[in-house]
Amino acid sequence: MPDARPPLTAPALRRALIAGARRVIAGRDRLNRINVFPVADGDTGNNLAHTLGSLLNGALSRRSRHIGELLQRVGEDAVDGARGNSGAILAQFLYGVAEYARAQPALDAAALAGAVRHGAEQARAALAHPVEGTILSVINAFADALDEAARAGADGGDPRAGFAAALEQARSALARTPQQLALLQRAGVVDAGARGFVDLLEGIAEFVDGGPRALRMRGAHGAANDACAGPPAAAVPVVHDAVDPQRRWCCECLLTGDAMDRAALAAALEALDADSVVLAGGAARLRVHAHVGAPQRLFDACAAHGEVDGMKADDMLQQQRSVERNQRVAVVTDSAADLPDELAERHALQVVPVRVSIDGRDYLDKTALSTAEFYRRMAVSADLPRPSQPPAGDFRRCFDFLLGHRAQVLYVGLSRAVSGTLQAGEQAASRSDPQRVRVFDSVNAAGGQALLAWRAAELAEAGWDAAAIVAELERLRPATRTWAMARDITHAVRGGRIPAWAGALVRWTGLTPVAAMRGDGRLGVRTGLFARAGAAQAFARYVARQLPAGQRWRAIVGHCDAVGDGERLLAELRRRLALSEAWLVETGPALGAHAGRGALLVSLQPAPAQED
Repeated sequence: MPDARPPLTAPALRRALIAGARRVIAGRDRLNRINVFPVADGDTGNNLAHTLGSLLNGALSRRSRHIGELLQRVGEDAVDGARGNSGAILAQFLYGVAEYARAQPALDAAALAGAVRHGAEQARAALAHPVEGTILSVINAFADALDEAARAGADGGDPRAGFAAALEQARSALARTPQQLALLQRAGVVDAGARGFVDLLEGIAEFVDGGPRALRMRGAHGAANDACAGPPAAAVPVVHDAVDPQRRWCCECLLTGDAMDRAALAAALEALDADSVVLAGGAARLRVHAHVGAPQRLFDACAAHGEVDGMKADDMLQQQRSVERNQRVAVVTDSAADLPDELAERHALQVVPVRVSIDGRDYLDKTALSTAEFYRRMAVSADLPRPSQPPAGDFRRCFDFLLGHRAQVLYVGLSRAVSGTLQAGEQAASRSDPQRVRVFDSVNAAGGQALLAWRAAELAEAGWDAAAIVAELERLRPATRTWAMARDITHAVRGGRIPAWAGALVRWTGLTPVAAMRGDGRLGVRTGLFARAGAAQAFARYVARQLPAGQRWRAIVGHCDAVGDGERLLAELRRRLALSEAWLVETGPALGAHAGRGALLVSLQPAPAQED
């Protein structure tokens, strides 16, 4: 009989998982390029890297002597940090492994096989509609091979020999994925999530074979790749029918509660006609992933079962259009910009949503909560709605996705003087790739910010690099002007933006205050108009008087739940100014929460020379 060898210990498993995670992170660009299922949105590598990065920064950053305790922390961190379809499935696999092994101080071959089998079953159970030819198939093949090795009883219970054989079976299962999924066969690739799982196993195998030396080499190689990686030289052709326009939003959230009923939640999501549903975690903590047509309906359904946190909603069609464009620079803005939907679609502008809090619940501005719905809720809210900056992680997710397909990213942000949104973008840029991500302070908001982002996107399409675009935006910034007329300043007074005495003065005199964006990026009251019925036209006349003659302009007119006044304002501006292009939009919560319903905004920018 062979000599008995020691079982797998917590310190060894921790280092092996670090090696595996680093291998996946180092290869994320390759995974992005081959990502065509369930949708060709080119982010599987980023999603798996983020999921495993949460382990490196959490459970794997601390030593442990008990394998069950280590795996429990790994499973919990994976659920909390899971991103994307494959990330959520991997998180549930790790959570299931931990669930089986929680009482084990170490793992022999039989215990490892049992834990992996339980993880594989949990990963499959996490999906409403499991599909073969994906990460599930490879996980299952890996589990089958470990079972077979454990039953054979070779090497006295040492799990290492069985792991090597199981890795070979996982590689074979990966090679078969194109035969199981026609989408993969048409694109000529293996499944990206399955490839990522094999990368994880191969990183673990490198540690098993090479020990700490392999760990150091992988760490250095991964860091070098992350720092120097440019856009891929060639991407897999996008399979256009992969994104269902009726379920274009890839949504996720973290759901916490007491004894949550997974089956009831799954049924609620099924009633929403959700696709690619993954529920990873347990009865107290669930990571929810689904593709839907209306993000807020999903978040509302989740809120009926627990407390919703960590919401995200990515427009997969918009991501796909961005990937298809042949340009070096991708342009990003935030939803404080009153960017017309048509312009965002036309130029594949990525928009990171700010958060809006109404009566104790947070919403994703213009994504999960439409602007029209915001004003309806604002009218009946007991408390003043409060917009807040997106977390840096939202920007990081957007930047990382775009850097997988573009050489540079430029974020055109809300004025630093009025929000921490720009700082969140800067923080994300520093953690993503500060050499390739530029952040530009618009010193503006609403339509003014949108005009600058629009121009940046046009220049990116024309082939300009990020430095040249920023130089042009710096020239345009002082010439991009925004005015606001508040019909009801109650919200501005309640929010502290205008002193209480000013509110009383406005009521007594009948003045309608007019504010403008100042050079420091703040709104300041400039004048007041004695106008009631004809306020929109009077506002247009005032704006026209502030401008030089002989200039053609681009205009974005915003209204806060006052579309009729907005139309009258735009019509009067057309009569008084030479407008090359003009848009009417509903102003979002970033200004609407303070300006109040009925407010009107005008943003103008000199038209590009080619439009003269």
